[in-house]
Order: sequence, then C-alpha cells, then structure tokens
Amino acid sequence: MDAIARFLSYAAAFEEAYASDDWSKLDPYFTEDAVYHALEAFGGPIAGRAALKAGFKQAVDMFDKRFASRTVDVLDGPLLRDGRVWMRWAATYELEGAPPLRMVGEETAEFAGDRIRRLEDRMSDAEVTNVQAYLGAHGSKLKPV
Repeated sequence: MDAIARFLSYAAAFEEAYASDDWSKLDPYFTEDAVYHALEAFGGPIAGRAALKAGFKQAVDMFDKRFASRTVDVLDGPLLRDGRVWMRWAATYELEGAPPLRMVGEETAEFAGDRIRRLEDRMSDAEVTNVQAYLGAHGSKLKPV
C-alpha cells in the first residue's frame, strides 16, 4: 500500500477511534516509538505509541468533545512531499449559542514501512490567536470536562 493510501486509512481509523473512544484502532498505524508533534496548545511532542494514543484521547476529551459537533475537511492533499504525506485541513466546531469555530492547519506524516513514525500538526500563529480569542469569548459555553 502506498503512503497516501495508508494515510487515508489511518485518517478513517482515527475518526472511528474518535467516535467509539477505542484508541486501540490506531495500533496498526504507528510504530512503537512514534513521535507526535502536536499543536502546542495540546501538549507539544508526545513519544511512543501508547503515549500518543493517550494524548489523542486527552486532546479530544479536553477540546473536541466539549463542542456539540466537529467536522474535518481536507482542503489540500494528501500529497507526497519530500517523502512525507502532507495535507491541509480545516476543522469546524459547533457550539450552541456561539458562532462556529473554524481552525485551519497542516498535518505531515512520515512513514517507516506501513506505519507512521512521525506525525506533526501545525497552525499559523494567527490561527492560534483566533482560536484563543474564540475560547476567551465563548469558552464558558463548552461542555464541562
């Protein structure tokens, strides 16, 4: 399986894990020593498959699942760039009594065989500022943790 097809399979498994809260669905997609360079707001680098899965769970529990809904759209890619899979995404979060929050970022996955060895999410400083401003204005409406 080529890297782009494998990445798309991982993305589908991530959405299944998100919906079911069964993060073991991601085991076949990461090396044991995988590193995830998360958005700084979600904790920065995480090393090791077990820690990575725990980090995903914590991030979605503390952020995504506190909204009424979330949709993720691919804006560009996935493409192969310098031996890595790259894509640009947008996530839209709905919250009752507030306008939608739209976040735009990029994700890069580096593979070792058919498993991700390094995953990185990035957002511009301006995008981070917009998210912080949104949370400052509407964070009190989020579901409790």
